[in-house]
Amino acid sequence: MNDTQPILDVDALHVAIGEREILRGATLALRPGSLAVLMGANGSGKSTLGLALAGHPRYRVVGGAARLGGADLLAMSVEARARAGLFLSFQAPPDIPGVKNNLFIRTALNAVRESRGEAPLDAYDFLGQARAAGKSIGLPDSMLGRPVNDGFSGGERKRNELLQLALLKPKVAVLDEIDSGMDVDGVRAVVELITRLRAEGTAFLIVSHYLQMIESLSPDVVLRLADGRIAEQGGIALAHEIARTGYARAAQVVGV
Repeated sequence: MNDTQPILDVDALHVAIGEREILRGATLALRPGSLAVLMGANGSGKSTLGLALAGHPRYRVVGGAARLGGADLLAMSVEARARAGLFLSFQAPPDIPGVKNNLFIRTALNAVRESRGEAPLDAYDFLGQARAAGKSIGLPDSMLGRPVNDGFSGGERKRNELLQLALLKPKVAVLDEIDSGMDVDGVRAVVELITRLRAEGTAFLIVSHYLQMIESLSPDVVLRLADGRIAEQGGIALAHEIARTGYARAAQVVGV
């Protein structure tokens, strides 16, 4: 990672669902243009981390802090977090019947543009950008006129997440198993888009178990989440070791 200040700084974050504490002191930092891969066994809290940072009401922060660009992320509303530059892709993107995909994405994009002091895009200019971005990730134009994810395959839903990512160009993107359900061309599109946005300064936290994609992304750091905190950190060698031995390893809690 480079020497600039973190764009996302998570310090000893504790998150509960109901009475059950899932995260127990997760700490990590992302700098502009950096990429961290988050690995961990099922149920270790990887999705919980992303959803808590995004402000999902079911995930209750009971301790710790998180800052985005120096501002208190946890004090912001869900909408304010998105406008400030935080993007989350869902592990299982939901469908929104009755809401056209192009209207949904254009509304989100114009809200972000407004927060940046930029003029809104009209329907014509938006469609031009959306079609170009969709072509680069293999999403047909016809998907723009359909309700959000309604009747989409798993791979189409993930490509639709990529379309939003490409257009919104966030400061920080948390991608939760973005490769799940993707074919070879889809994974290639993921890598190409992430590489391009990293060069433009977007920082990434990517949840994945797919070693080939992790290698292609050339992460700055690989993190293993266990027992609600970062148990190990390392380079690509750590991802190889996890792929070889699995997650049955003694936790050695370290800072990031």
